[in-house]
Amino acid sequence: MPEADGAAWAVLAGALALGYLLGSIPFGLLLTRMAGLGDVRAIGSGNIGATNVLRTGRKGLAALTLLGDALKGTAAVLAAGAWSQDAAMAAGLGAFLGHCFPVWLRFKGGKGVATYLGILLGLHWPTLLATGLIWIATAAATRYSSLSALVATALAPVILHFAGQDRLALFFVLLAALLWMRHRANIVRLATGREGRIGSK
Repeated sequence: MPEADGAAWAVLAGALALGYLLGSIPFGLLLTRMAGLGDVRAIGSGNIGATNVLRTGRKGLAALTLLGDALKGTAAVLAAGAWSQDAAMAAGLGAFLGHCFPVWLRFKGGKGVATYLGILLGLHWPTLLATGLIWIATAAATRYSSLSALVATALAPVILHFAGQDRLALFFVLLAALLWMRHRANIVRLATGREGRIGSK
């Protein structure tokens, strides 16, 4: 029925918009400014995410940024999940795009790792636990934060597939592809041995 199809598309569009608005909240920028540290985009990588906030030397602010960036993805998914799983995934995609390309910051946002994990928390938390363990194991073995994120987010869809969640697996393939694109510079530095390790100055 055309009317039903129109209503379904309207729900998905609304979920996508809701997710984008939540995802575009720049917690790293807001928290560092509230702490009197100025514009976090003027230091380090120029990124608004938790890794760059950590370069201010304020571990607490970095942790809050990580939490905020993750939970905005979770909030988007849970809010839209009241409609359907499709709406939840649309909201998750919107949150990821909002974080990476916030209109308020001229579409220059973060790289999406924390928001990816927050979306995963809202859609399938057991896979989040497995993904977190992969991140920790890779970080412990290599001391590369970026490599740990790339490996963990690439394997999350595989875990979802073996958990019988093929629709979610395909969705997270899309998110992982976008996340890898956002990490192009990191991948080049990893390939050339110039990527900074965890704990290095």
